[in-house]
Amino acid sequence: MRRRSPRRRSPRRLLGVLVAASAAFALFSSASTAGAADSAAAASASSGTRSAEAAAQPLSTSTPVVFVHGYTGSASNWVTAMSVFRLNGWSSSNLFAYEYDSYGNNVTNAQGLASFVNNVKSQTGASKVAIVNHSMGGLVSQYYLKVLGGSTSVSHLASIAGANHGTTYASACLIYTTCQQMYPGSSFISQITSGDETPGDTRYATWYSACDGVILPYTSTRLSGATNNAVLCQTHIGFLADTSVLGDIADFVAS
Repeated sequence: MRRRSPRRRSPRRLLGVLVAASAAFALFSSASTAGAADSAAAASASSGTRSAEAAAQPLSTSTPVVFVHGYTGSASNWVTAMSVFRLNGWSSSNLFAYEYDSYGNNVTNAQGLASFVNNVKSQTGASKVAIVNHSMGGLVSQYYLKVLGGSTSVSHLASIAGANHGTTYASACLIYTTCQQMYPGSSFISQITSGDETPGDTRYATWYSACDGVILPYTSTRLSGATNNAVLCQTHIGFLADTSVLGDIADFVAS
């Protein structure tokens, strides 16, 4: 039975959030986040930001969510996001972070994501999961959904500053296969962008900003057929601590 919870706004200002970029390839790395306030007081404050009309509309929070980090990232990148999702009604037992080899091959990484999703479905009993990705995680996710047929197992895909059409910044690390695949015009990019960019019944949405600084051009994140959301001046790493954007993504996944 699907559990439904009252619609609540995620907090727009969580105190004490710190974001640190990884030492190696700092501009690409997804930073760890810490100190996300997950308290009753914060939840109370966040609920006050919703209108009475919005609060009356229930959201579904039973869908397991799989978070997919970016280049040189890790599960720790999603501390703030998971806090926001919990404040919006998700159980910790339905929030998962997939980790992969940033320096390997994104085909292998996508195959690993397929296995991870199957394990999550088996563990939770869900027929589908939602995927939230950041940066190079967009490539891993898109390959899984489009090439490996993962769209049948994914209800929602939210791409945050995804390198979905590549980024010229990948020229800084072309010694690695993943960065070669992330460069615009690569055969990998061509494979996931040719034809239908949003296959299946999955609902797709992206969040991107002209101030990104790493995804170049910044419009690379947008997917044809998706709901593409322009964010006013947010940095590539800053997205991971942007509770306003993360709250919107929780709303999207619960819709």
